[in-house]
Amino acid sequence: MGKKGKREKKGKGAEKTAAKMERKVSRRAKKEEEDLEALIAEFQSLDAKKTQVIETSCPPPSPRLNGSLSAHPEKDELILFGGFGKEQCSPVVHSEKVADSQAGGGGCCPPSLPDETYLYNELHVYNIRKNSWSKAEIPNPPPRRCAHQAAVVPTAGGQLWVFGGEFASPNGEQFYHYKDLWVLHLATKTWEQIKASGGPSGRSGHRMVACKRQLIIFGGFHESARDYIYYNDAYAFNLDSFTWSKLAPSGIGPTPRSGCQMATTPEGSIIIYGGYSKQRIKKDVDKGTLHTDMFLLKAEGAGKEEDKWAWSRLNPSGVKPTPRSGFSVAIGPNNRSLLFGGVHDEEEEESIEGDFFNDIYFYDIGKNRWFPGQLKGPKSEKRKRRRGRQAEAEDAGDEEMEKQPPQGPVEVVKEVVAEDGTVMTIKQVISGPAEEKDRSESEEEEEGEALGQQVEPCPRSNAMLAVKHGVLYVYGGMFEVGDRQFTLSDLYSIDLHKMEEWKVLVEMDPKAQEWLEESESDEEEDDMEGAEGGEEEESSSEEESEDEGGEEQHPSVQPGETHADYLSRTEQYWIKLARSNMGPDAKEKKVVKVAHAMAKTFYEDSV
Repeated sequence: MGKKGKREKKGKGAEKTAAKMERKVSRRAKKEEEDLEALIAEFQSLDAKKTQVIETSCPPPSPRLNGSLSAHPEKDELILFGGFGKEQCSPVVHSEKVADSQAGGGGCCPPSLPDETYLYNELHVYNIRKNSWSKAEIPNPPPRRCAHQAAVVPTAGGQLWVFGGEFASPNGEQFYHYKDLWVLHLATKTWEQIKASGGPSGRSGHRMVACKRQLIIFGGFHESARDYIYYNDAYAFNLDSFTWSKLAPSGIGPTPRSGCQMATTPEGSIIIYGGYSKQRIKKDVDKGTLHTDMFLLKAEGAGKEEDKWAWSRLNPSGVKPTPRSGFSVAIGPNNRSLLFGGVHDEEEEESIEGDFFNDIYFYDIGKNRWFPGQLKGPKSEKRKRRRGRQAEAEDAGDEEMEKQPPQGPVEVVKEVVAEDGTVMTIKQVISGPAEEKDRSESEEEEEGEALGQQVEPCPRSNAMLAVKHGVLYVYGGMFEVGDRQFTLSDLYSIDLHKMEEWKVLVEMDPKAQEWLEESESDEEEDDMEGAEGGEEEESSSEEESEDEGGEEQHPSVQPGETHADYLSRTEQYWIKLARSNMGPDAKEKKVVKVAHAMAKTFYEDSV
């Protein structure tokens, strides 16, 4: 009896300790949420000082991701709202910087503290015809946020509806999730908060589409200091009655997830593809899942408010997207939805390396079929290439034809260097024509031709997309190497009807791409290595001397030298350069990979 009573007391003691810890964590979480709410209120009080709409021309918005880019329903304009970024500037008092940004100081985008997160709620408008940006400061906007959702409807000159999203603390470690609903009346440029009960709980990473006078919301996640939760619920907001209803579809639907693709069909059904979720395996151990399944959410009623909905599983044909998260979505022409970019994280020893993408995949809603969007190239160039190939075949015969490059996927590695010297390596795969013998002419036209390297957006995740007049616009996003993140502010477009070429509307900061640089210590080390390496290295060292402009030169390509020979001769030089940029902690395998990419780029620029 004594031992049993002792065990019972011990068990009760453990329960008390757990309960005490739970209360402590709960109080801390509540305190953190109150602090975030106070910070949000501080920003809102500053926004409340705006009494009139002020529209000014401005440079392109600062680098950001997880905002929303929407096409104006009546004008040739794109509307950028919200988003997340990291500002770099001199440290001053936080309140002074906020006040300065509200007064229009600091240019187009408000500043923040160095290396701190910054969330936006101002409105930027891109004029497509003028290729110019403007900023609209509108009184009483929604609180600053990212990872929200926005949808445009043509009602009353156009309305932009915004739901949910999150606010992050300046250090990026605490999050507040919104459950508010706002509408921007585009004709009058006025914000209005819609207060209606029965809507979704606070969340971010969800998806929202406008469908037959309703806003349909699915999924998302909520994270707190104690735990996180992913959702697979669906809600509808009626744009006529301004009321929420939670859908209770029959059938088996998607598992909880965020960041999926959500599109509408002409009949008013909803398509869900992919997404990401994680679950706790044990204490402090989480397992992430990249979803690749596809579902249809269909209304079975006849347009009534009490429509009954049903889930069904889709099994599309064609070439499906490779597994990824952080991809961006849009609705294209010809009854097709599309996804762009994203990232696939691969665990390597104790670190995680992300492979980023810049490809496009189309889903043909009518045919229930996936296919990759491949560039066809301008027609004039295609004709020249075709004539060139025919001439080569006639002159050189089969032997020359065998020397043509393979038609399979080609991996291209590029690199961008941040201002602190960190090398950001980005990888993309350019697909070749599908090797199906029985495909139709229309399928061949859809899949196009592989043209090798062209001007195109660098691979990225969490970019912002919009489609206007059949043209896709891609703005911003991010990619990363190790613990370093690089946020983008470039703008590209491509005609989805022609799929000929990407157009650069706003380039990345050229300074970010100047990786062809060395420090003085690297120069001295290379000179020493050249002295020890004999006459060949001495000649190579001479080639690396400064040119007339004062910039140091890399080992030059000798006449008739192949890429393989050039790499063999200069590999150690490029490895040393890559190591100097990436730091002593970079893995040797990664350093070699970057070095080879740099050598290849320099070789191709030289021949």
